[in-house]
Amino acid sequence: MSAQTLLNSLFQYKASVDDELLDALNALGAEVRSDDFRSALRVLNHAHLVDRIFVANLQRQDHSYAASWSSEAPPLAQLSSDIRETDRWYIDYTSRITLPEMEEFVDFTFTDGGRGRMSREEMLAHVVTHGGYHRGEVGRLLPDIESTAMRDVFTGYLHRTDPARRQ
Repeated sequence: MSAQTLLNSLFQYKASVDDELLDALNALGAEVRSDDFRSALRVLNHAHLVDRIFVANLQRQDHSYAASWSSEAPPLAQLSSDIRETDRWYIDYTSRITLPEMEEFVDFTFTDGGRGRMSREEMLAHVVTHGGYHRGEVGRLLPDIESTAMRDVFTGYLHRTDPARRQ
C-alpha cells in the first residue's frame, strides 16, 4: 500500500467517523444540550479550524485565521456542513496527491505568528491525528454518545467498509 493510498483511506475514515459523531450530536435532544454540549461544539470547531488552516497551508495560501480557537462555536447545523465540506476536500486532495508532492516541504505561519515547516505528508498526518484526539475529547465530554465514540477506530472503519477483512 502506498502512502497516498493510506492517507486517502485515513481521510475517508475521518469523514465517516465525523459523520457518525455529528449525527449523534444532532440526535441529542435539546434538553441534553448542556454546557458540556457547548464545550464539545467548541472542541469540534477548533479541530475544524485547524483542518481549514492546513487546507490553506497545503496549498501555500494565506488564511484569515488569527487563532485556532474561538469563544463560541457556530450552530451544530452550520458546523456539521462545514466539517463535511472540508472532509470532502481532504478526500479529494489525498486521492490525487503524488509522492513528490507529499514529500515537498511547505513553509507556513502558525496563528500565533510563529514560522513552521512541514512536508505535505506530515501535515496530512497531523490533521488526521489531531481530529481523532479531539473526537475522543468530545466523547469524554458527552458520555451519552459513548457508543458512537467507541466506534472511532480505524480498524472498525476498515471492517465496516470491507467486511471480507473479517473472514
